[in-house]
Amino acid sequence: MDRLNLYFIALVLPQELGDEIRELKEEMKILSGAKDILKSPAHITIQKPFKRGDSEEPGIVKMLRSFAKQQKLFSVYLEGFGSFPPRVIFIKVKDHDPFVELHKRLREVLLNDLKLSDTEIMSDIHPHITLTTRYLTQSGFLDAWPKFSDREYSNSFEANSICLLKHDGHKWEILNRFKFGDPD
Repeated sequence: MDRLNLYFIALVLPQELGDEIRELKEEMKILSGAKDILKSPAHITIQKPFKRGDSEEPGIVKMLRSFAKQQKLFSVYLEGFGSFPPRVIFIKVKDHDPFVELHKRLREVLLNDLKLSDTEIMSDIHPHITLTTRYLTQSGFLDAWPKFSDREYSNSFEANSICLLKHDGHKWEILNRFKFGDPD
C-alpha cells in the first residue's frame, strides 16, 4: 500500500540569510515560549502542504524540475515585521508581485499535471517569512509582538530556486532543490 506523505513547495532562503532568520526564531522562542518554531528551514511558502503517496513522489520531482527550468531569477526585498494576530509574527516581503506570478504559474501546473484539487492549492499568496507559527499562545504573542512591531529589519536576496519539502514525522526536510532556468 502506498504510504501518504506530506509535502510543500517553498522558496528556501540562502544559507547565510537562513542562519540569520534562525537567530531571530531563537530570540522569538525565548521571548514567547513558542514551540515548534524551528521545525522548518527559513522559507517563503509557494504551495501549502499537500498529501501524496510514495509512488507519486518521482512525478512531483519531475514536474517541479521542468517547472523551475522555465522560471527566471528575481530579487526579494525584506522590510520590517508583520503579524497575523493572535499567533503569527513574520518578516515582511516588500514586493509581492514576483511571488503572485510564480504562484499563478505553479498553480496551473499543480492543477493540470499533478492533479491537485482546488482545495489543495492556495487560492492566493501572502509572501512572508514566518518567525512564529500558529502554535504560539495568545499570551506569547502579546509578549513578543511589541518587541518586533516597530523593530527595523532589512535584507535582500536573489530567488534562484524553489524547493520541495517533505515532513519526516517531526520536522520539514528539503527533499529537492530546483534551480530556475537550470538546463539540468
